[in-house]
Amino acid sequence: MYFKFMNHIGRNFFNAHPTKVARKLLGSLLCVRTIDGKVLKGIIVETEAYRQDEESCHAWRGVTKRSKTLFAQPGTLYVYFTYGMYHCVNVVTEDEGIGSAVLIRALEPLFDAPLKFAAGPGKLCREFNITKEFNEIDTCKNDAPVWFEHYKNIKDEQVVQTTRIGIKKAQELEWRFYIKNNPCVSKR
Repeated sequence: MYFKFMNHIGRNFFNAHPTKVARKLLGSLLCVRTIDGKVLKGIIVETEAYRQDEESCHAWRGVTKRSKTLFAQPGTLYVYFTYGMYHCVNVVTEDEGIGSAVLIRALEPLFDAPLKFAAGPGKLCREFNITKEFNEIDTCKNDAPVWFEHYKNIKDEQVVQTTRIGIKKAQELEWRFYIKNNPCVSKR
């Protein structure tokens, strides 16, 4: 089935350094089509950037079975399982062959759900039913089950840029971005 999305984010948007994409994604929508045809949407309120030249990135050691998706074309989903209990969803950035991505850390749901419903990468994947089956999906295709849409512009004064959380290496990089005072931003 062919779907046409008016505000669908295309490949060029993702073809930039992950810090630029992480900032630009704030205020965009993550959309997931459910089995019954409904679409779950959430405003992206928190992101983190990762790149192959820093040790906390899964692409740090080059192409492996786990990291190969990070080297795909921009706009591809990289979904992995962590701590034996959580999935995390990322979108690949930069040119194909460069290992980089943006982790989607938190969403503000656009449907009837508690505000903390998707406050954290594991929670948002659980609540939006994002699993390893979504790994390698091209979000730029019109028939993708997961895609991104432009929604609202977030002004620079509304954005906090800080160090990433939940990692042990390259902690000093200020590659985490979130919307100031948003109740759905994850906690340490």
